[in-house]
Amino acid sequence: MINKALVLTYFYLLIYILLSSGVILYNKWVLSPKYFNFSFPITLTMIHMAFSGIVAFFLIRVFKVVAPVKMTFEIYATCVVPISAFFASSLWFGNTAYLHISVAFIQMLKALMPVATFFMGVMCGTDKPRCDVFLNMVLVSVGVVISSYGEIHFNIVGTVYQVTGILAEALRLVLTQVLLQKKGLTLNPITSLYYIAPCSFVFLFVPWCLLEKPAMEVSQIQFNFWIFFSNALCALALNLSIFLVIGRTGAVTVRVAGVLKDWILIALSTVVFPESTITGLI
Repeated sequence: MINKALVLTYFYLLIYILLSSGVILYNKWVLSPKYFNFSFPITLTMIHMAFSGIVAFFLIRVFKVVAPVKMTFEIYATCVVPISAFFASSLWFGNTAYLHISVAFIQMLKALMPVATFFMGVMCGTDKPRCDVFLNMVLVSVGVVISSYGEIHFNIVGTVYQVTGILAEALRLVLTQVLLQKKGLTLNPITSLYYIAPCSFVFLFVPWCLLEKPAMEVSQIQFNFWIFFSNALCALALNLSIFLVIGRTGAVTVRVAGVLKDWILIALSTVVFPESTITGLI
């Protein structure tokens, strides 16, 4: 007999993999100087957060698709605020990495995500230290080091941005799991974005004012409404799928599924972006 809950979980994971792949390729195309040339990753991330927050607000407050939860100040301050900070940081650093390194190399570095999530989970008490899992994490880390050694267009700035984004994302995933499962708070994907997206926007506002606003005032920005709208819509769908999958499984499961997505993206990126070259090691 088919386990419907298991089939539904795999379906959600498939949707997450497809959406994540599409958003990554789309973001690279928008940010890359060789293509759309909108080199303002914080601005792009803020557009995503603003769009997600507005849509979530209308779905909850206007159309009443779902009901808002009773959010206490303690939970908001101890869970929502730090989750939003790490969420904003992971998106900011991850999008900035597209300006410096290829999609293929970024996906190779993202193989470190299960490692970071496991250690963060152990530190936060959501996972137990296990020798077999630790050995698997070491094996993954060695593979990432080997792939980094063979990278043709290695860039230390882009690598630091991406690794920092990975650490922030790992903390965000673990804290989200705590919020959804340990605190006894029931948040669906829409209410998650309703609380987290506006707070993430606020966290991004300060670095935007310092780093990108002055440059945007003197730059001739190419603005296309439909490109930014469709990009934000894809990002919204991805964010919804992430919260949905974490709520049904866990942070480590999402990251392991992300490794499969990374393999797919490495292959796709060599077709979409010719500079994402894959070579053998001698």
